[in-house]
Formats: sequence, structure tokens, C-alpha cells
Amino acid sequence: MSISMASISLPTFMSTLQNLSHLLDKAQLFIDEKKCDPAAITQFRLAPDMLPFTRQILIACDAVKNGVARISGVEAPKFADDEVTLDALKLRIQKTLDYLASVPPSSMEGTEQKEITFPVGRDATRTMVADAYLMQWVIPNLYFHVTTAYNILRHNGVSVGKMDYLLGATR
Repeated sequence: MSISMASISLPTFMSTLQNLSHLLDKAQLFIDEKKCDPAAITQFRLAPDMLPFTRQILIACDAVKNGVARISGVEAPKFADDEVTLDALKLRIQKTLDYLASVPPSSMEGTEQKEITFPVGRDATRTMVADAYLMQWVIPNLYFHVTTAYNILRHNGVSVGKMDYLLGATR
């Protein structure tokens, strides 16, 4: 059995984003139980120079939707980046999942050596072939931001563990 660009990416992205949505459910339960200000979570950052929780979610979604769009050629939806509540962040994740579900796996086949040029920071770009871009940039970027979001929740006392990160709502 050969591994394809679609089989490497689409199921991985979808399950990871579903697990991220589950983490947000756990965060909402924590907020409801503790009766705390949701902004204490959504605006929290682990270090002064890092992006807050909300941006971690937005970037995780953008990494996969833009990565898949660049590889497949299937245009990604544009999002306003104005989400501030957990419900709005969950909707952002769902819209990203809906987009991923709409991408035909066949649109990613044969793209391994396609050159992908993408923004890196505000003023630079980088070019990689699609299989390296997927495995060395998009997937690690997704995991980085989901892990950071998980760590923010964990740091703030939200009851999340490894199985929430790996299995989400399926456990």
C-alpha cells in the first residue's frame, strides 16, 4: 500500500482538529464550573512574547486549510480572524473541517514535487516541494499550535490529558 499526500494529511488534520474542538469543550466546562471570565483562558499566553490561546486556534486552522489549498489547488475559504469566544473558535474549527471534507483526495495526488511558495512571517516567503512542505512545515505547524493550546489549558487548570489530545471526543 502506498502512502499518498491526501492519506497523510486529510485524516490527520481532521482528527487533530476534532480533538482540538474537544479540548475547547473541556475548557468551556472548566469556565462554567469555576465561573471564571472566559478571557482568562482565551487571552492567556504562556510567555509575554507569544500569541494568546485564541491565536493558537486560528493559526492551527489556517495552517491546515492553507496548506491543503496550496497543495491541492482547491481554494480555501477566507476567515475574518475575529473570533474571541470559545463558541466562535469551535465554529472556526468546524468551518475548517468542512473545508477539508470538501477537498477531493484526488486533487492532492501527484503533487509531491509541486513547488509551493508560502509566507514565512510578515515579510518573507519560502519555497519547498509539496511533500516536504506537508511533512516538514504544515504538519509540525499544526502540532505546535495545538500543543501550545493544550499547554495553555493545562497550565490554567483545565482537566485535559494525553487521551484528550490524542482521542478527543472518541474516548
